[in-house]
Amino acid sequence: MKSTVRALVAQAIDSLRAAGTLPADLVAPDFVIERPKNLAQGDFSTNAAMLLAKPAKSNPRAIAQALVDALPANDEIARVEIAGPGFINFHVAEGAWRRQLGEVLSQGERYGRNASGEGHRAGVEYVSANPTGPLHVGHGRAAVIGDCIVRVLEANGWEVAREYYYNDAGAQINNLAISVQARAQGRGPDDAGWPEDGYRGDYIKDVAEAYLRGDTVEFEDHAVTGAKDPDDLDAIRRFAVAYLRREQNSDLAAYGVSFDVYFLESSLYADDKVEETVRRLTECGHTYEDGGALWLRTTDFGDDKDRVMRKSDGSYTYFVPDVAYHLSKWQRGYERAITELGADHHGSLARVLAGLQALDVGIPKGWPEYVLHQMVTVMRGGEEVKLSKRAGSYLTLRDLVDEVGRDAVRWFLIARKPDSQLTFDIDLARSQSMDNPVYYVQVSHARMHGLERQLRERGLAFDRDAGLSQALDLDDVAARELIVTLMRYPDVVEAAGRDLEPHQIAAYLLELAQTFQTYYNEHQFLVDDADVRNARLALAFATRQVLANGLGLLGVHAPEVM
Repeated sequence: MKSTVRALVAQAIDSLRAAGTLPADLVAPDFVIERPKNLAQGDFSTNAAMLLAKPAKSNPRAIAQALVDALPANDEIARVEIAGPGFINFHVAEGAWRRQLGEVLSQGERYGRNASGEGHRAGVEYVSANPTGPLHVGHGRAAVIGDCIVRVLEANGWEVAREYYYNDAGAQINNLAISVQARAQGRGPDDAGWPEDGYRGDYIKDVAEAYLRGDTVEFEDHAVTGAKDPDDLDAIRRFAVAYLRREQNSDLAAYGVSFDVYFLESSLYADDKVEETVRRLTECGHTYEDGGALWLRTTDFGDDKDRVMRKSDGSYTYFVPDVAYHLSKWQRGYERAITELGADHHGSLARVLAGLQALDVGIPKGWPEYVLHQMVTVMRGGEEVKLSKRAGSYLTLRDLVDEVGRDAVRWFLIARKPDSQLTFDIDLARSQSMDNPVYYVQVSHARMHGLERQLRERGLAFDRDAGLSQALDLDDVAARELIVTLMRYPDVVEAAGRDLEPHQIAAYLLELAQTFQTYYNEHQFLVDDADVRNARLALAFATRQVLANGLGLLGVHAPEVM
């Protein structure tokens, strides 16, 4: 309905331009279609007239009247009114609401999805943790944000690949290897000779013991067997990385997160992709040498200063393989490349974007897109929870999932905008109360399944077609509010995909559940009057469907019983 109203306003603006009421060269303003605060004023309202008044050299109410007069006839709009300084309010016809409810019930799981991205490919990279230890809660936030971005893009018709980039090269992997070797040689974190930058968690001991036993680690399409030799650092490195990749994959699977592509940083060096990228940048004339180092003129592409690519010792700085990696995404045909990262990576983004522009291969500005998340503070009993014995210095994702459950963790970590600080209250997440938002939404969904069970137990029937043919009680404020909220769902899905903000889905679901609870508390559903029963159940079951569809986009279960 919102799209219908927007199209009608746009057509009216075109008519006024053609008639000379508005300048012929006027660019249509970015007007909004929104719900009035008071539903008695209408179902939708627009500020188009106020935005057009100045270029038309007229007053807003006069332009509003001209727009109303130019609106094409449409059976789905009952009446249109002008209010205040020039708002135009639209009252939707009852028949249109019935048709909309019918679409929810007939389309089922497909309701809210659209084909706006059909024929287009995207790649979403998320988590991408170094395989040096268990995933922490911050990785959990990255995982659910990335996973839900994929889900909402797919709901908008995009073909999406889920991608994990393994930083399996560099100093941190070496620290992992020497830490496991120290354990394998019988040393502990408190012993003399423990590596200065070694990892101290109990999981290092687990890896060393598995290596010395000669265990075989299977993950994805690989298998690595422990060589049992505590002096073979290369063998220890291979085994430790494999062991922790398997552990991370297991944690993510328990969290409902999976991937289509696993990309190894080491492959960029093995396949000479880093060298090829550097050669390309040099050939394009965007590099220079100074002080024995090779520099990239990133200032030509918006960075605040030029950056070293190859140090005087011949090693590459860390952003160079990132440029090579994102070039591979472009070559793989990702029209949208989206990378979810912690906010601490912000400083490196400008140089990666500059490096991609400097390649001169047609990559557009602003590609790839970045979604950055802020840190998570976990609280229990009013105190911050920081440590995990297994990890040594941080709370792991698996710790949190084991304590409060997958659904609660996913909901709480996706429910706020990524760039906002987030406090995860374990006590609230575990509570079975209406103060717990995920419990509230799931209970609302289960309550409607309960209605269906009671319907069968009482020997009553639900006739969907009859329910949709009945007059809706649009004077009932709770019913009208619920209907209007239901019909917003497709717009929310579209916006969440366009803006890469799946938290909009969570906010909408909580609002829908609260609106339904108001309606539920004010009405009896399993009444003897079949017309009333069918009409109310049609509205309830449409709500149940939308709740289930939205929870699916968050990877949260829609239970039938609570």
